[in-house]
Amino acid sequence: MSLMRALSSTTVPLAHGLHMPLFGLGTSHRGGYCHEAIVYALTECGVRHIDTAKRYGCEEELGKAIRESGIPRSDLWITNKLWPGDYGHTAAKMACLDSCSHMGLDYFDLYLMHWPESLQPGCSNRKVRAETWRALEELYEEGVCHSIGVSNFMVSHLEQLLEDCSVVPHVNQVEYHPFQQPHELIDYCRQKGIVCEGYSPLAKGQVLSNPTILQIAEKYRRTPSQICIRWSIQNGVVTIPKSTKKNRIKENCQVFDFQLEAADMLALRELHDGRHVSWDPTNIE
Repeated sequence: MSLMRALSSTTVPLAHGLHMPLFGLGTSHRGGYCHEAIVYALTECGVRHIDTAKRYGCEEELGKAIRESGIPRSDLWITNKLWPGDYGHTAAKMACLDSCSHMGLDYFDLYLMHWPESLQPGCSNRKVRAETWRALEELYEEGVCHSIGVSNFMVSHLEQLLEDCSVVPHVNQVEYHPFQQPHELIDYCRQKGIVCEGYSPLAKGQVLSNPTILQIAEKYRRTPSQICIRWSIQNGVVTIPKSTKKNRIKENCQVFDFQLEAADMLALRELHDGRHVSWDPTNIE
């Protein structure tokens, strides 16, 4: 199977029937966006899934790159995220429509609440999450968001949301790499029909020098990055490595023509030590 075909055809079904590409390209703030790299990923590598957020400050540029690629909108999966500063029913709906406008899009394939904590002083996080989620439910019903979900939500946050609202999140995007494997959270999500998506699959570069990962990479004649991305995908987790370098993007995409043996999957599972390389939502109520 060619690289382009693998990237477009390897998907995971969501609870409402849509199929989400298992591999995507992440973006970020602080230098985490490169126009040429996005166009290259779309046109030369066959990437069809792009993840971004209002917080990253690259919506307009990303919209231009998507148009420049010439890829039909219907062939793409675009995820955007709602920043807590825009939480609340009215603000959330307005922020989503503004993000669509900035990107030149009529809809998002997936729209996520970015973080479980509200930035509204004196307000209950649970109450604000519920109000915001109801806005996302309306955006979903109106077709502005074809799927809706959350990011960085722990089991406690999901339990509350399911009690307060009617639509179960389609996706929960969390930090996921060999050093951070939230097994309890993933098991809970799967029981509820929520697909897990993992960001920072390379632990911001910390995996690249790990002896176990280096040994496995040598065995398969692959790079440490490819081993960790393959491990994540093989665990059924939607995976969105980010890079602004063309050669790294191509390298990260080339993970569909080999499979890790059970013993190596186990060795990587045993690397979990609980560290976070990004935000830690554990203690947010």
